[in-house]
Amino acid sequence: MNRNQDQLKLAVARAARDYVAAHLPQGALLGVGTGSTANLFIDELAAIKARLGGTVASSEATRQRLEAHGIRVLELNAVESLPMYVDGADEIDHSLAMIKGGGGALTREKIVAAVAGIFVCVCDQSKRVTTLGKFPLPLEVIPMARAQVVRELARLGGQARLREGFVTDNGNLILDVHGLTIADPRALESELDHVAGIVANGLFARRGADVLLLAGSAGVSTHTRSA
Repeated sequence: MNRNQDQLKLAVARAARDYVAAHLPQGALLGVGTGSTANLFIDELAAIKARLGGTVASSEATRQRLEAHGIRVLELNAVESLPMYVDGADEIDHSLAMIKGGGGALTREKIVAAVAGIFVCVCDQSKRVTTLGKFPLPLEVIPMARAQVVRELARLGGQARLREGFVTDNGNLILDVHGLTIADPRALESELDHVAGIVANGLFARRGADVLLLAGSAGVSTHTRSA
């Protein structure tokens, strides 16, 4: 990552903090994502932690970082509603469908996103694409199903490679799928959901972002999903 990208990530993390302060009701709960931009957001969130009723973390690493800042973390099962979720993306298209899972937390991220009222995606301009798929698509896979899932992805035109030395918070493996051009993210997300052994896939299309905060050379711009 170059210095300019670091600066863009910091800029969008600060913009996300300001967005939360302006749009999240006092005392409400906030879902917090995982990854390098999310980490910067957590550091910025510490400045407004007093207005939060608590947070829900999408990974153990996020939970630990939130708690290190003295920010209360609740289990999702103890939460009745979650007004907002803030997280990054590895790729995002103009419909605000995303590829996520570069940090390996895609299953928990997808669960938290499903509960959240508003999904706010934060990223820099390098993540904005016309068609998803240049970034390898992560799949969380049950270990005994790894070879079968590799064969199924080959049938779909992708080359699935094991992420060596990585185990998810759920005790599973990550396969990163290269070579896919994802013209219809919703359809592929649904198809992968029906492959036995895949716990979750990194396409966030059926539940994409509602708001995108995008950092570029001219500053941070705000984009909303079309109805």
